Parts: sequence; structure tokens; C-alpha cells
Amino acid sequence: MLENYIIIIMEVKPIKTEKEYQHALSRMELLFDSAIGTKESDEADILALLIDDYEEKQYPIEAPDPIEAIKIRMEEMGLKQKDLVSAIGGKSRVSEVLHKKRKLTIEMIRNLIGRLNLSADVLIKDYPLSE
Repeated sequence: MLENYIIIIMEVKPIKTEKEYQHALSRMELLFDSAIGTKESDEADILALLIDDYEEKQYPIEAPDPIEAIKIRMEEMGLKQKDLVSAIGGKSRVSEVLHKKRKLTIEMIRNLIGRLNLSADVLIKDYPLSE
């Protein structure tokens, strides 16, 4: 049964310093166009995971606040404010919400999850109202 498995031993360790990160990026550049199924391709796959892990820890990108997330999704979907009337309420209520004059309600969040395909985690975050 073991003849069906290929065991590749390579040195795998987390990236801990900026110098190691830069070295990993340089190595990835060399491996990037490796043919799928080669030892180099496998190394590139593992290196990509290590680089991604380091970047997430060292350069975190904060999620946008709920209103910014809605605006981004509206742009992605080519929607206008009037397209959210059914999810949020009248035109003026949509405007108030998008200009942070009014907070999202639970009912609005439920409607927006379905309409914009956004997660509840994004929409339930607190955010300041505009003055």
C-alpha cells in the first residue's frame, strides 16, 4: 500500500522575520511558474501558505465597517441606493443609513444578508454615527 504514496521531505518552518519573509518572496518568484505536480510546484504551494500566514499576522487588513461593506458590495453589484429600499425601507431611510445618520436594525441586517450576500458578522459590527 505504501507504494501509492510519495513522501517528500523538505525543511518547513514558519516565517518569523522580515528577512525570512523577503527571502520567501524571492524564492516564490523563482518557483511561481513551476509545472504542476513537480517538486518545485509543491514547494511553491507550501511557501504560499507560509507567506500568507506571515502576512496575515504582520500586515492585517481590518474589515470595513458595516456601511462601508454595504457600499463596496453595492459597487460590486452595480446597485444604486434605490435598489436597497426593499431591504432597508424608504429612500430617505436608505440615505440616512448609508450616510451614517441612522443605525442598521436587526431586520435591515437580515434583509441585507440575503440581498447583498454579506455575512452577519460584517453587518452587526458597531460603528459611529455621523454628526
